[in-house]
Amino acid sequence: MRRVLAVHFAPCALFVAGVCALLRAGSFVGRSQWHAVPPQGLSDALRLTVAVAVGSSLLGLLLQPFQVRAVRVLEGYWDRWPFTARLAEVLARVQRRRWRVLRKRALGTAGGDMADGVRADAHRRLAVQPPGDRLLPTALGNALRAGELSAGERYGLTTLTSWPRIYLQVSDRMAEALRSARDALDTAVNLCWSFLALTVTSAAALYDEPSAWWLCGAGLLLAWVAYKGAVTVAQAYSGLMHLVYDLHRFDLLHALHLPLPPDREGEEEAFGEVSDMFEGVRRGYGTYDHGPTDS
Repeated sequence: MRRVLAVHFAPCALFVAGVCALLRAGSFVGRSQWHAVPPQGLSDALRLTVAVAVGSSLLGLLLQPFQVRAVRVLEGYWDRWPFTARLAEVLARVQRRRWRVLRKRALGTAGGDMADGVRADAHRRLAVQPPGDRLLPTALGNALRAGELSAGERYGLTTLTSWPRIYLQVSDRMAEALRSARDALDTAVNLCWSFLALTVTSAAALYDEPSAWWLCGAGLLLAWVAYKGAVTVAQAYSGLMHLVYDLHRFDLLHALHLPLPPDREGEEEAFGEVSDMFEGVRRGYGTYDHGPTDS
């Protein structure tokens, strides 16, 4: 219930309430009469509350199946149409340029406390980004891709194929932390879309009222704040992905009834074979370990 309210209902309620305010003010048919927006009496307030609640619920239910798509669009997966694909390439070049600047700062040799602070900041910012040749057009996409490309790869596992399987092996505390971070990410993404949609709607209603254009600017500012919040949460979520593999990678082998590796070299070999099996490169594993209770 908490996820439904925070992730789906609240952002939709914000948009529906904003549209209702514009409608009550008559912004779509003439000059806005803002004094008509507040409810006039208890019955009017009740009707307005019911309208916002029902509209938000229906809109939330309608948009819920598109949650993954809503995140992926803000990540920068825009290769479906030629124009957006070209825009993605332009923005990806900008991201790569920034990445190279950060790398130069991280490798800087200048002395002094200030230079050490600059290098430390550059190292920290590079740590939450993927390699330069795998950058996406947006900061949100790069924050999530950093986890998708390195969390399991440090141990020989392919993250994208092993994540759905290892996620089911995590402890209750880790699962709660992951759910909380994911809910916060989805909420921030939906708030960003809600503010953007409300900005576009306000621009259509207030195009002939320059004195009210500040509302559109405020909507864009709030969308930017929500997006920055999504990036911050995405970085935390990627960090949790790394922790999952640190703590539960051997639980994955146990669940698959595979023997534990004796050393680091054997670990990379074992997880490489498991990744090949997940990707369909090989059909099975050589030796199984069913444990003493299954013998």
